[in-house]
Amino acid sequence: MAIVVGVRFRYAGKIYYFDPVDTKLEQGDKVIVETARGIECGEVVCTAKEVDESEVVAPLKKVMRKATEEDIKQVDENKKKAEEAYKICLEKIEKHNLEMKLIDVEYTFDNNKILFYFTADGRVDFRELVKDLASVFRTRIELRQIGVRDEAKMMGGLGICGRQLCCSSHLTEFHPVSIKMAKEQSLSLNPTKISGICGRLMCCLKYEQEAYEDLIKRIPKVGALVQTPDGSGTVMYVNLLEELVKVRLDNENEPDLREYDASDIQLIKDVEKQPEPEEVDMEVLKQLED
Repeated sequence: MAIVVGVRFRYAGKIYYFDPVDTKLEQGDKVIVETARGIECGEVVCTAKEVDESEVVAPLKKVMRKATEEDIKQVDENKKKAEEAYKICLEKIEKHNLEMKLIDVEYTFDNNKILFYFTADGRVDFRELVKDLASVFRTRIELRQIGVRDEAKMMGGLGICGRQLCCSSHLTEFHPVSIKMAKEQSLSLNPTKISGICGRLMCCLKYEQEAYEDLIKRIPKVGALVQTPDGSGTVMYVNLLEELVKVRLDNENEPDLREYDASDIQLIKDVEKQPEPEEVDMEVLKQLED
């Protein structure tokens, strides 16, 4: 077991583990640590705890010190310099006529490197741009191409629900989201209704998926032949969340359906896989998956 503290460098960013050594740290404390990018200032979000060695990326780096007032001032100055660097980089991108969209700029705490985050439809030859930027800032330059989901996380915004984007407010990592989830949750397969502002499937489709998968295993599908307390019949409608099914009984001529609790019926014959509706373009939908 290893004793670690969890440190985050961006709001709602990924949590990284560091060895606190003998430093007593509280949640919210600013600390100076060494990372693969160089010396950085982060915020403690998880106080000292024991974790299994398998959860730690070796070698476990140590917390250098608790951040001082001077360190905090340095972070604020770096943010101001990053804003200027952003403007300069935009001008250089236009000068070199590159098909790329600049998203964010970041200085490492020790000013040994500037990171420029951008999106682009394909590969971009930015070698000349890097040389140009290096001649201006006289430090190491790194251009990092990111995906559209990372772009949304960095820039933030409001979702169609009217709330702040999940990725920029609380999600620390992205999880795979598929069209299958939308189908199993009986959602509209209209791309505009199930995709976020990033153009990919909404992250919130993942939240209740385990519950839906459990319900789907236990509740008959529409079209299945079932046995009810009133006789056999065909399932015509399913309400997964309330665990209710509506059945048309075989021994009744009237079109009215009878509603039953899913626990009160037994499956006789399951329905075969149904074809996709003709109006649904699965190729278009597949492009929404990341």
